[in-house]
Amino acid sequence: MHPFYRQARFLTSAARISQAPADTGMEVAFAGRSNAGKSSAINVICGQKNLARTSKTPGRTQLLNFFQLDDQRRLVDLPGYGYAKVAERVKSQWQAVLAEYLQQRRALRAIVLLMDIRHPMKAFDRQMLEWNSHHGLPTHILLTKADKLKRGAAKGALMSVRKAVEEIGGEVSVQRFSALRKEGLDEVYAVLDRWLAREGGAAG
Repeated sequence: MHPFYRQARFLTSAARISQAPADTGMEVAFAGRSNAGKSSAINVICGQKNLARTSKTPGRTQLLNFFQLDDQRRLVDLPGYGYAKVAERVKSQWQAVLAEYLQQRRALRAIVLLMDIRHPMKAFDRQMLEWNSHHGLPTHILLTKADKLKRGAAKGALMSVRKAVEEIGGEVSVQRFSALRKEGLDEVYAVLDRWLAREGGAAG
C-alpha cells in the first residue's frame, strides 16, 4: 500500500464548477461508465474501504467528488456515464458539468479512464479518448475487473484496446487492473506519481 495515497481525504462534492475547490495545484480525474468499477478502484488505490462510495445502483455519482492528497494535489471522481436510470434532464445536466470541468479546469493534469475489461471501448470511452487527445490531456486506461477473465482472454483484451488506442492517438497508456485482487496497483502509482510531479515516486 502506498502511504501517500492512503492520506486521501474527502474534500467536497460539486454539482457545478462554481462549487469546486479553488482551481490551483494539480488534479487527476477518474472517469468511466457507471458500471466500470470506478469507486472500487479509487478506494483500493487509496487503501480505504469507503472513501469513494460504491453504489449497488451504477450511475448514482452525479457530482464531482474531490479528494485531497495534500495542499497541492487532489483526485477527482467524475460522474459515472451512460448507465444510470435517471431523467434525461438530470442526465444532460450532469454531462454538461462534466464537459465544463474537462474544458475549463486548469488544475486538471490527466485522466484515468476506467473500462470493464469484458466490455471496453464503448462509444463514451472513444469519445473521451478523442476529446483528451484533441486537448493534449494524457490518459491512463484501467481495464477493470481483470479477475473476471482467464489470463489469455485478459491479455487479448489488453492487446485489442492498445491497438484501438493507437488509432485514436494522443498520450495514452493501458493496463489490466483488479480491485478485488489488488492487481496492477504499482503501475497505477507510477503513473499518478509522474502526473502529480511527486519527486522520488512511490518511495517518496
